[in-house]
Amino acid sequence: MAITMTDAAAARVASFMTNRGKGIGLRLGVKTTGCSGLAYVLEFVDELGNEDQVFEQKGVKIIVDGKSLPHLDGTELDFVKEGLNEGFKFNNPNAKGECGCGESFSV
Repeated sequence: MAITMTDAAAARVASFMTNRGKGIGLRLGVKTTGCSGLAYVLEFVDELGNEDQVFEQKGVKIIVDGKSLPHLDGTELDFVKEGLNEGFKFNNPNAKGECGCGESFSV
């Protein structure tokens, strides 16, 4: 099981962590919501939980809880700029469909 990051995503997470000035890494998880069932959650991590898995790449740690990992296994985190918009993109091989607004996905 693994989570990977592009160079752009790693640089952006590292920048966030530096600006924040504390923390272990960034949590990638899922929550039940939206019209397709699941939505991605990103948040800073200051303490690891018992079921957390840590994936370190390019000097950046991504933390995933045990409940979210089956839905995220194999996901590549990317950071993209499209015109005036920029944000994280999730290349998730487990996602079978997305809602029209792109806020949620199904597995």
